[in-house]
Amino acid sequence: MTGDESERERGGPWRHLHMDLSPLRDSRDFRLLMGSGVITMFGSFLTYVTVPLQMKQLTGSYVAVGLVSLAEFVPMVLCGLWGGAIADALDRRRVVLLCEAGLALMSALLLLNALLPNPQVWVLYVVGALMAGLDSLQRPSLDAMVPRVVRHDQLTAAAALISFRWNLGAIAGPALAGLIVAAYGPATTYGIDLVTYLVSLALLLRVRAVPPREDAAPASLRTLAEGVRYAVRRPDLMGTYLVDMAAMFFAMTTALYPFLADEFGTPEALGLLYSSSAIGALLASLTSGWTRRVHRHGMGVIVAAAAWGAAVAVAALSPAFWGVFACLVVAGAADMISGLFRATIWNQTIPDELRGRLAGIELLSYSSGPMLGNTRAGLMADLGGTRFSLGAGGLLCVTAVWGLAAALPRFRRYDARTDEHAQAERERRTANATP
Repeated sequence: MTGDESERERGGPWRHLHMDLSPLRDSRDFRLLMGSGVITMFGSFLTYVTVPLQMKQLTGSYVAVGLVSLAEFVPMVLCGLWGGAIADALDRRRVVLLCEAGLALMSALLLLNALLPNPQVWVLYVVGALMAGLDSLQRPSLDAMVPRVVRHDQLTAAAALISFRWNLGAIAGPALAGLIVAAYGPATTYGIDLVTYLVSLALLLRVRAVPPREDAAPASLRTLAEGVRYAVRRPDLMGTYLVDMAAMFFAMTTALYPFLADEFGTPEALGLLYSSSAIGALLASLTSGWTRRVHRHGMGVIVAAAAWGAAVAVAALSPAFWGVFACLVVAGAADMISGLFRATIWNQTIPDELRGRLAGIELLSYSSGPMLGNTRAGLMADLGGTRFSLGAGGLLCVTAVWGLAAALPRFRRYDARTDEHAQAERERRTANATP
């Protein structure tokens, strides 16, 4: 038995489940990006929860709180697309640094406003919108940096690590935000967020520059249109966008959580419902080692998205709170696996000169679906009740996902070993790595 075979044997039957940490071991820049992301994710979730809480304290109005999300939506859409264009035209590290500095400034403004004797409501709307815009400008450059700092065969593992980071923040950040605001007030959480941005900046300054190609065109409406045309010409990419948007639109459930908690007479468990999907996603991330053995990522997205919808539909039938909670945990795990395979297709097949623009499109696809889905969930619940909205939405999700799978055979048959775009990217990266 060879040394490698012996090592694999010692791993036992669980050796394919543990998280693959090789991108962290092999890439200094990826370690820095992950460290920065862990720190800012925690602070960002604190602010994400604190802004609506402070708005509620200041106004006592459901409408005022709801308008916070509306104020953030438009800049998210506009800046997400433009952020993709500038990610392909400028040094991506520089874009990330400037946006990070801008986000730190926004946190400082929220802190100053919270320290005023009479904090101003308009500041929460304006600064919230600016933070959403800056985050959307930054995200495409961050996403497009990953394929430049991680080996081609490690991109699935890198996506799993990034998902793990996000879900860890999604569980810990909101829970701690509620405790900190209750004990010390909004100014404390904004102050913590500001400190996390400053620490993150110190880490990002150590990341190597990620300049654009020498022939990169300046960001413009024309270059934006080029990115959209490229996506439309590739059914496999369109499949990743359309399946995810359909899954989120038909089976998103978070708008129903307060009503579910009331139905079960467990208002104190509302936080568990909100964290259920993140818990499932975290568990899926921790056991994601098996995903590196999967090559048919299109079918992986289809099966995982259908499983998400099926879990939501089953939740509608559960008479007990813990049954609903368990179904939502399973749904969150399935959604994480779907996202992992989508990210693998994106990172392994999109040319570097288009990566930023396509990252902007991806940002819109996975951000707009949940917003529209919660609207759908509320309308269906108003017509037939919470259980009807859960069950019908889950079944519609499964139907829509398999319908799209039938309509997009190239997406369904995608195989990283034989796909022409994946092969071209492997060859390009191999050529670039050869001295």
